[in-house]
Amino acid sequence: MPALTVGFDLDMTLVDSRPGIAAAYRALTARTGVPVDADAAVSRLGPPLRTEIARWFPPEQVESAVSIYRELYPAYAITPTVPLPGAREAIDAVRARGGRVLVVTSKLGRLARLHLDHLGLEVDEVAGDLFAEGKATALREHDATHYVGDHVADMVAAETAGIPGIAVVTGPCSAEELRTAGAEVVLDDLSGFPAALDRMIQLALEQ
Repeated sequence: MPALTVGFDLDMTLVDSRPGIAAAYRALTARTGVPVDADAAVSRLGPPLRTEIARWFPPEQVESAVSIYRELYPAYAITPTVPLPGAREAIDAVRARGGRVLVVTSKLGRLARLHLDHLGLEVDEVAGDLFAEGKATALREHDATHYVGDHVADMVAAETAGIPGIAVVTGPCSAEELRTAGAEVVLDDLSGFPAALDRMIQLALEQ
C-alpha cells in the first residue's frame, strides 16, 4: 500500500467560507456598482471564481471583476470563515496514521493559505486554481491516495486521479449526486472521516 497522502478540498469541505465570501461579493458590488446576489453566489461554491463572476458581469468586465474581488478578499473573507465540524480532527487523523495532508482547491493558493494560517490548520502542500479534472494533476503530482470533497467535481477529480473519493454533504451537492459522481464513501461531515479512513485502509490491506 502506498504511503498515506490525503487531499482535501477547502471551501465547504474543511471550512465554511460562506459568510466571508458573501462579504467579499458585497464589497465587490460596492466597488463596481454591479449587483451580485451574494447569498445566491455562496449557495453554489465549488466551481472557479470566473464561473460565478460571469453570471453577474458582462464578458468584457469579468477579468477586471475577478481581479478586484481577489484584491478585496483578504480584508473581507478571512476572518468570518470557520472550520467545519471535524476538520481539525480529520487532519489530525491523517497525521496520526503517518500520512501527509494536501489541500487542492479552485481558490488561488495564496488565498487558501490565508484561510489555513488564520485558522491554524496545518497542511503539507496547497495546490490552487484547479477544478474537476484539473485537480487530478495535483493529486497525481503529490501521490495522493484519497481525495475528500463536497462537490461532484471533486469526485471527478478523484476518479481522474485513480484514487478513492470521499464525499461530505456540507456543500451544495446531495449525497445521491455525490454517489452518482463516483464517491466511494459519503459522510454527513468530516466528523465521520477518521473511522471511514480506517475502514478504507483496512480494505486496502486486505486486497
